[in-house]
Amino acid sequence: MLIRRPPPMAASEITPEGVYRRRRELLRLLGMGSLGLLAGCGSADSGATPAAADAAPKAALGPFDTDEARTSFEQASTYNNYYEFGTDKSDPAKNAKNFKPRPWTVEVSGLAERTGTFDLDDLVKPALVEERVYRMRCVEAWSMVIPWMGVPLATVIKALQPSSAARYVAFETLHDPQRMPGQRQAVLDWPYREGLRLDEALNPLPLLVTGMYGRELPNANGAPLRLVVPWKYGFKGIKAIVAIRFLESEPLTTWKSLAPDEYGFYANVNPEVDHPRWSQASERRLAEGRSLFNARIPTLPFNGYAEQVAHLYQGMDPKTLY
Repeated sequence: MLIRRPPPMAASEITPEGVYRRRRELLRLLGMGSLGLLAGCGSADSGATPAAADAAPKAALGPFDTDEARTSFEQASTYNNYYEFGTDKSDPAKNAKNFKPRPWTVEVSGLAERTGTFDLDDLVKPALVEERVYRMRCVEAWSMVIPWMGVPLATVIKALQPSSAARYVAFETLHDPQRMPGQRQAVLDWPYREGLRLDEALNPLPLLVTGMYGRELPNANGAPLRLVVPWKYGFKGIKAIVAIRFLESEPLTTWKSLAPDEYGFYANVNPEVDHPRWSQASERRLAEGRSLFNARIPTLPFNGYAEQVAHLYQGMDPKTLY
């Protein structure tokens, strides 16, 4: 079934970014902090410059937020792995400029009550969007701190009503070499695929992300829809999602398929389990106001989210969780 999109939001209805941030802070102080109380989820072109946005007042921390220094919007949107637009870190920002992320639909299939083709705004309702400041740890041993905007993956999954036989959820990226020039090269086995165990996906932490830094998600960061799982390495954060499937068996994932001796299905951040070609004990952090990486810092088990997720892996060999 194809669910129609609501009429597009008029420009006059989009809250300017600075006003939006001050309103969000006021609502949090009043105990009404969900972004779902605001109209929409910000604009990619609010008239504010990246510098102005970075300097805007920061909201009070929520239960999932880190208080570590944030990476600047400029750094987070221009230093990125997104092979669909090129293999250099700067390629996505250069090559995704003309990518049009709307209209957008997501196909839901497999072991669930509600399946079909959904418009993005019906699947991930803008009224439910909230902001969370998460650490992001790349498998290459660099990291960022990013304020993401999205809907908890668990909320979407529960609405789709997976059956009792479903044990995994799989995701797939758009495959369109005309719009994604990196797919014209056989760098990976396209389309990009990722997945989670269903109990991981139902944890409160994973987000289906539609924005960052108080604005719509940039093309270079996976617009219009990407996954963020903060206790796992960044390659689990599949971008430009067009398909969600509920499965009984572990799904095929891109990097595990390409190099199973280097990349596993779980990809949990673990400083005690090295990548075969480098240590994972520490990382280089891109923080606000820095043009280069900060000094190396120790990597935390589960990227600092052990309290929320370690129970998911009790009794499992840590080496199998890489």
